[in-house]
Amino acid sequence: MDVTAIIDKFYSDNEAGKQILVAHSKLVTDKALAIAKAHPELNIDIAFVGEAAMLHDIGVFLCNAPSIGCFGIEPYIKHGILGAELLRREGFEQHARVCERHTGTGLSKDSILAQELPLPAQDFLPETIEEKLICFADKFFSKSRPTEEKSLEHAQRSVAKFGKDSLERFNEWCALFL
Repeated sequence: MDVTAIIDKFYSDNEAGKQILVAHSKLVTDKALAIAKAHPELNIDIAFVGEAAMLHDIGVFLCNAPSIGCFGIEPYIKHGILGAELLRREGFEQHARVCERHTGTGLSKDSILAQELPLPAQDFLPETIEEKLICFADKFFSKSRPTEEKSLEHAQRSVAKFGKDSLERFNEWCALFL
């Protein structure tokens, strides 16, 4: 898979958005790969993680997020499922699953319904070790401050805003990956 070609395809007319996406995704990828290499006992597919981590936010350009160079019409919460749709059309089902399951620490059907989120009423929870790893690594970086890594405590506070279940999942991943 040529990750650069896929990014270029969707960001050909959005250089500012592309730069933010690539900077953020590179940091997430580097963190995810470092964790994967530190845990050979988990049998993580390193090549897949390298690709999927670079593409996890591919759909953000379709969202209304001008502060990160994205001028679409969709709400930001939809960037994962929008990215999944793009990657499915390209024939990359496993990569699409990472896109749709990385928001927060994943979103449950119950959470989507309770918060009345503009998402399909279904579970979008990371299942594979690779999905969990990329989701975990992503929690340490923000696209609005792409060069700063959040501390563990800051990442925990960020995910805690999404509820007890979200923080519990994150803490389980801390035990697994750190």
